[in-house]
Amino acid sequence: MGTEVTERVAAITQGANPALQRRAMAKAITLLESTRADHRAQGDELLTAMLPFTGKSFRLGISGVPGVGKSTFIETLGLYLIGKGLHVAVLAIDPSSTVSGGSILGDKTRMEQLSMRPEAYIRPSPSSGTLGGVAEKTREAMLVCEAAGYDVVIVETVGVGQSEIAVHGMTDMFCVLQLPNAGDDLQAIKKGVMELADLVVINKADIDPNAATRAQAQITSSLRLLGMHGNPDHATSGALWQPRVVQISALLGQGVEGFWEAVETYRSLQTGNGRLQLRREKQALAWMWERIDHGLKLAFREHPAVRDMLPQVQQEVAQGRLAASTAARNLLSAQSGVAQVAIKT
Repeated sequence: MGTEVTERVAAITQGANPALQRRAMAKAITLLESTRADHRAQGDELLTAMLPFTGKSFRLGISGVPGVGKSTFIETLGLYLIGKGLHVAVLAIDPSSTVSGGSILGDKTRMEQLSMRPEAYIRPSPSSGTLGGVAEKTREAMLVCEAAGYDVVIVETVGVGQSEIAVHGMTDMFCVLQLPNAGDDLQAIKKGVMELADLVVINKADIDPNAATRAQAQITSSLRLLGMHGNPDHATSGALWQPRVVQISALLGQGVEGFWEAVETYRSLQTGNGRLQLRREKQALAWMWERIDHGLKLAFREHPAVRDMLPQVQQEVAQGRLAASTAARNLLSAQSGVAQVAIKT
């Protein structure tokens, strides 16, 4: 391990100077997010060196549609946890524009009070077109926060709908925020993201308490049905966690204590029955295969034979003279060195 990597790891893990530690964390995450080949190699070495210091934080995923109050809820929760003596890291994902390619990265502005606390670290990142509501390097950033000694790492997703499930594959607990008038019980059942929810939070319950109570009852009923026929981890058993529904008002700070009590109950139960460790093991393997898939796609695009064929093939497909499936097979054959089917113009 190089001297530079050793110094980076020491700056992140020792935390003797909070300001220097936060700067080291920011530089490490920026390095991991880089697409340069030399930076990737440095990032891999850094991650390997940090691994012994990771795994002690609780990873909490927060999802929900835009406008449900995710940022307000995370700030209220973060301040509550700081009051309990905990250190909180927030990885906030901002959607990238399909037009300009840019992102506003405004979550730090929304979490004004939390961002000023030395016990909190907030890192907004662009989604950069990655599906599932998280950024490509969110897992790596999470490990940096864990190595720095943060007790709770919160991942806030983009919040665009039913595709918000990638965060479930990288956190210990997946929480879905809902509005009181989000729909009827059938709507609650058909949302694919609900099958993965460990905890459902009805936010803004103060606006219409009756609607919040109805929503809580409807979603609770739906989760029971999904527990019997959906996610096996939520199967009816006294030794397993049963997904719950709680009401809160993040703006007024009401219900946050009850929410965290549910989180601690979940953590204790899932740690005791071994499910939490098993979940992390599965996530680590899934992460490996995801990176393999990404690497294979990148290597495919950079293959000389593929680069030579690609412009012509794309033109043929765009003009309707070659089926997309045939084009794909031809390009894959070129990459593997097998004689490809002739492209007819």
